[in-house]
Amino acid sequence: MRGTVMYAPRDVRLEDRPAPEIASPTDAVIKLAATCVCGSDLWDYRGINPVGQPTPMGHEYAGIVEEVGRDVTAVKPGQFVIGSFFASDGTCPNCRAGYESSCVHREFVGGCQAEAVRVPLADGTLVATPDQPAAEFIPSLLALSDVMGTGWWAAVAAEVKPGSAVAVVGDGAVGLCGVIAAREMGAGRIMVMSRHEPRQKLALEFGATDIVTERGDDGAAAIKEMTEGVGADAVLECVGTPESMQQALRSARPGGNVGFVGVPHGVQVNGEELFYSHAGLRGGPAPVRRFLPDLITRVLDGRIDPGKVFDLTLSLEDAAEAYRAMDERRAIKVLLQP
Repeated sequence: MRGTVMYAPRDVRLEDRPAPEIASPTDAVIKLAATCVCGSDLWDYRGINPVGQPTPMGHEYAGIVEEVGRDVTAVKPGQFVIGSFFASDGTCPNCRAGYESSCVHREFVGGCQAEAVRVPLADGTLVATPDQPAAEFIPSLLALSDVMGTGWWAAVAAEVKPGSAVAVVGDGAVGLCGVIAAREMGAGRIMVMSRHEPRQKLALEFGATDIVTERGDDGAAAIKEMTEGVGADAVLECVGTPESMQQALRSARPGGNVGFVGVPHGVQVNGEELFYSHAGLRGGPAPVRRFLPDLITRVLDGRIDPGKVFDLTLSLEDAAEAYRAMDERRAIKVLLQP
C-alpha cells in the first residue's frame, strides 16, 4: 500500500507501507475514495511541532468498508463511510454527552493519506451513507471528517443563534466551513476576517455578509464598528495563534461567546481580561461524530457544499506538492486521490 510519511520538516515522501489489517474485533478497514492535507498538518511540516521519527500522515478519510472485525455491527463491507479523526466507542459517559473526541477509549485515526486505513472502534466512529454517493458528493463528504465538522463545532461552541452577529477569525478551510455553519444556524450577519481574495470570494459564496481585512486590535475595532460599538454575539476562532485568540476575544461583545477550534500554539489567555469581558470561551477538538448524521444529510440534500474548500486536486503520488501548495498559500485545501 502507498502512503505518505513525514521524515522531517518539509520532507514528505510517498512510500510503500504495510496494508492495514484487522487488529481488534472492533476494527474496520476502509479503502479510501479520497483523503487530503489538513491545515493542522502544516504545524508539523513547518517544524513548529517536532517530528521525531518518520510519521504516517493524514487524519481525514472517506471510503468503502473492505473488512470488519467480528464485533462490528453498525457498518458492513461495501458501505461508503465517513468517520472522525478520533475514534470513539459511542457508549462512554463523554460520548453519551456528545463529546466523542474526549471518549475515555479514544484513539487517533492517523495515516489516512494512503490507499487504505484501519479505523478502531468502528461502531462508534463510522457513519454510513444511505447509498453509494455520486462522485460529485465525495469532496463534501470527505470535508465532514474534519473541517466541516470542526467549523460546525466552532459555531455550536460559540452558540450561534438565528439573527446572531458572527465574526470568523481565520479564512482557511475550517473558518470557511464555519461560515457555512453560521449560515445554516440562521446568523443574521457573518463577518469574515480575510486578506486573501480567493478565500474572500468563497466566504461570500458560503454566506458571509462582510469581509474585514484588518487584523489584531484593528480587526476587533472594525467588528465593533460594524456592530454599533458592541461586538459580535459569536466569534469563531479557527487559527490557534496568540494573535488570533486575542483578536477573537476582543471582537466579542460582553456576554458573547468565542468558539475556539484552532489547535492552540503558544496561546495564553489573560484571566483578568477574560473576567471583565463577560465573554464565554469554549472549544477543543471537534466532536465530529456527533454531527456526522446531520451533516451527511445536508450534503446529500444539496443544502451545503463544503467540498468547495478543495481548490486543488492531486494524485496521492503528488502529496509532497500538496503540502507545498498549502504551505505557500497557493491552495486553501488539497484533495488527494489514492
